[in-house]
Amino acid sequence: KTSEDHLKVHKMKKKVLRKQIRAQHMLMRHEGIECISHATQSLVIANAGLGNGMSRQQLLGIIEEYGSVETLLMPPNKPYSFVKYGTTEDAKKAFDALNGKEVTLEDAGQNIVLYINFVEKVFWQNMLPASLPPGLMVIEKVISPEEERRMLESIDWTRDEDAQNAQKTLKHRRVKHFGYEFCYDNNNVDKDKPLPGGLPEICDLFLDKCLKQGYIKHKPDQLTVNQYEPGQGIPPHIDTHSAFEDEIISLSLGAEIVMDFKHPDGHTVAIMLPRCSLLVMAGESRYLWTHGITPRKYDVIQASDLGQKLGAITADVGDLTLKRRETRTSFTFRKVRRSPCNCIYPSVCDSQKGQQRQVQPSFPHNEMEALKLEEEYVHKVYEEIATHFSSTRHSPWPRIVEFLRSLPKGSIVADVGCGNGKYLGVNEDLYMV
Repeated sequence: KTSEDHLKVHKMKKKVLRKQIRAQHMLMRHEGIECISHATQSLVIANAGLGNGMSRQQLLGIIEEYGSVETLLMPPNKPYSFVKYGTTEDAKKAFDALNGKEVTLEDAGQNIVLYINFVEKVFWQNMLPASLPPGLMVIEKVISPEEERRMLESIDWTRDEDAQNAQKTLKHRRVKHFGYEFCYDNNNVDKDKPLPGGLPEICDLFLDKCLKQGYIKHKPDQLTVNQYEPGQGIPPHIDTHSAFEDEIISLSLGAEIVMDFKHPDGHTVAIMLPRCSLLVMAGESRYLWTHGITPRKYDVIQASDLGQKLGAITADVGDLTLKRRETRTSFTFRKVRRSPCNCIYPSVCDSQKGQQRQVQPSFPHNEMEALKLEEEYVHKVYEEIATHFSSTRHSPWPRIVEFLRSLPKGSIVADVGCGNGKYLGVNEDLYMV
């Protein structure tokens, strides 16, 4: 029996070592982060990240048992975290106690095994702080808790199908329409078939306040009420240009949510919509950016505000955690459009589709035309995308990192087309030009 126990322990140690080495390779391959064999103050903990359901509060509770924690960094959507202890001795105690340890995620109830490695230092390059899409506003506490309660109680979800208010139970949420039904098969409204009853009377005072405050120019005549349970969402989309006027406003009731906005160039911004807040989309944010809610049970939020701070989610990995979603109901108000849309975004406008013919640049016949072509299609483009381009080029390629670290001390390296210089600090013993 004793020999069997020793064999089990031996097999378990081999398994932990194998998983630990796999975590090392993953970090090097995907992030250019090199793990080391000797003890330091800093650890990387695989399987303990926001990306696999570990909250900041739970991880702090685990690692603080072994000493004073100076820094805890939890990158968004990653399955690992970095921790720096006050002393190397404390880090060594945590390594010995936690490497290969099974823990249960508090909210998910799922068991995971922690795999730990030492790193030279805790680091993560934050992306530049995101700004709100142009034309977008988030106004907090726009209604009182009592007004919120009355608005929620005014919606009767007891019947699955309601002809008067075009209630639908969709795959990812429950929906009820007032004024006009939004048809999801063609993403439009039938402007000749208004629903009986119009908008609920309880919305009148709120809409009058929005008009008075200047959030909207037209009083809405269409309302869509969506109810989202944890794990539900709505795909990224742009509200059909030909269906509705410019301003679209949406109330968040019952719970907060993170909504994702995306520009056609790929730039994304995660926006926190607190409970009882109003989202206003106008101009570019309404016509050009897609918006959607990722179907998940947790949102990555700022730990210092726990979901109560409106606006763009910070890129500070030292201030991120997970928050479990709750049932959220949104009241989205729109004004039905009665004439074709003539916005300045024809590439995404269904009213103008086919009217705009893309003008292709002609082949330059002299140096002046070539310079003009370069200015228009190279310089201007890079000026527009530079900030976003730089923010997405923060992870060094592992092969290049390996090459730079293999060079003799004092070597001279010419980094031609260095972009934002992400390799300049990889090996401080080199002269980088």
